[in-house]
Amino acid sequence: MKIVIAGDSAGQPLVNAVADYLKTRAGVEFENLSPSAESASERYATMSERAVSAILDGRFDRGILCCGTGLGVCISANKVPGIRAALTHDTYSAERAAKSNNAQVITMGARVIGPELAKAIVAKYLDSEFDPASSSGPNVAAIDALDEKYVRNVG
Repeated sequence: MKIVIAGDSAGQPLVNAVADYLKTRAGVEFENLSPSAESASERYATMSERAVSAILDGRFDRGILCCGTGLGVCISANKVPGIRAALTHDTYSAERAAKSNNAQVITMGARVIGPELAKAIVAKYLDSEFDPASSSGPNVAAIDALDEKYVRNVG
């Protein structure tokens, strides 16, 4: 599995903890697309778009984004058509993000949770898979249809 991770200046400490965890996880490759120190003023919307575009392009399977609360990167990621991002601050929501919502991205807040909980959240998310034949399948199809409806009206 290929994972993209990224965080703004507030989320960077949590991104670093996630990166350290992912280094120890078998079968996972990852790339950190956080802004460099020289571009630390980059907005989280720009960073989120860069990360989720790499998922839509097929370079990565899933993504993990972090900011201070996880809210800004979640909202930003969800503005990109075709992306389903979920704010996760516990392992249950991480599991359901994958299993019930087929979320390609989870987001977390470095000012909300600590590094050990973040690692547990990432583990649960990566261990969970969406089954389109499950009872959640029609809900995800409806989300995708809604996404398509508004993409057509914008374009």
